[in-house]
Amino acid sequence: MTEPRFYFAPHTQTFPRTAHPDLLDFHCRLPGYQQTPLVSVPLLAQVLGVKQVWVKDEQHRLGLPAYKILGASWATYRELQTRFGPFKSWETLQDLADQLKPFLPLTLVAATDGNHGRAVARTAHWLGLQAHILVPEDMVPARRKAIESEGATVEVIAGSYDDAVLAAAEFASERHLVISDTSWEGYTRVPGWVVEGYSTIFEEIDLQLQDVQAAQPDLVAVQMGVGSLAAAVIQHYAVADQNTRIVGVEPLQADCVLRSLQQGTLTAAPGPHLSSMAGLNCGHTSPLAWPFLQGGLSAAVAVPDAFAEDAMRLLAKEGVVSGESGAAGVAGLLALMSHPEAELFRENLGLTAESTVLVVSTEGATDPENHQRIVQG
Repeated sequence: MTEPRFYFAPHTQTFPRTAHPDLLDFHCRLPGYQQTPLVSVPLLAQVLGVKQVWVKDEQHRLGLPAYKILGASWATYRELQTRFGPFKSWETLQDLADQLKPFLPLTLVAATDGNHGRAVARTAHWLGLQAHILVPEDMVPARRKAIESEGATVEVIAGSYDDAVLAAAEFASERHLVISDTSWEGYTRVPGWVVEGYSTIFEEIDLQLQDVQAAQPDLVAVQMGVGSLAAAVIQHYAVADQNTRIVGVEPLQADCVLRSLQQGTLTAAPGPHLSSMAGLNCGHTSPLAWPFLQGGLSAAVAVPDAFAEDAMRLLAKEGVVSGESGAAGVAGLLALMSHPEAELFRENLGLTAESTVLVVSTEGATDPENHQRIVQG
């Protein structure tokens, strides 16, 4: 099957906004912190037939080419604090590292399709900890080498990302802290903090929109792997005082969220998960994210890789370097608006010529060779 698949929710619900009061201050104290750009993309607005499209460009975040460090760093900090704290007042990460020395050796463990694992490894490096990162066997060499460049031990698992998650869970011990962005039975605390960490993106967007006296978006399109980023979007925008619609986007070959929405219960997407949107090649939705996805998404779109490539090329024309997973939100919008029933879709989502849309480009060119091939093709 090469055609996009769609799901439209019969109704949605709102959720309380619960951002941690110390979160933005925590991220501000990390090395090299600055807001990532929020850029207007008029070409995409024209293609979609809306007034304005904002792209939150995460190709450079705290020295890494993706947003994942926001969740990985916060979740690691909160888990370390829970196990070994409370910490004394600190100003720099070296202050924290000094307080952790009596508990060493400690190893952070994570499964990854690329960006999350590198972020966990970078956090471990900052704090003087070790990192053991488990990756699926089909990970491209560039992403594996990037994780190794952070000083991590990389273990290749014979299987998929989901197999790597299962293998990582087995490492949990007093000296091995599993920092996962997906949850399972009995393991929700850390993934919850990962989701919470992502909310810095949307706190920044609020401030950036205020600076230019722009309104909140009418629609947000967000990529979905296990669903953690989408859960963060829903917690921020699906609130009582706002009328923002949220569309989740995932690869056609790893459409676990769309299948779950259709069935009304968590449903796996059978493998192999071979999408070029490698960061979204997940066969199982995070149980922690699931209530937010089920209640907060107005629609879900599963797209073939060709739409992601179109999205990458379109963003590149506007100066936004976006990887395959990074461009997935735009890919979903292109699939919706190029479909024969686009007018009905627009009506279902409340989109008009006066609407404002937000997407998050979650990564830069994490596979530079493939990115160049696509945007120049």
